Amino acid sequence: MKLIWWDGTGLCLMVKKLESGGVKWPGIQDGVMRLTAAQLGALLEGLDWRRVHGGRRPIAPQIAG
Repeated sequence: MKLIWWDGTGLCLMVKKLESGGVKWPGIQDGVMRLTAAQLGALLEGLDWRRVHGGRRPIAPQIAG
């Protein structure tokens, strides 16, 4: 698998050899494949990136009284 992406400062290239199986790729819209950092991490680990969701937002503590 070869990935090229823009990180805001330049192009990045990553190469990974898959030992077995394959990956489920996300769709391409307007010529771009968009993933969150967590989804990309799951994809590179061979996990189903569609099952990754954002974490819960922390709840701000309320003032007692």
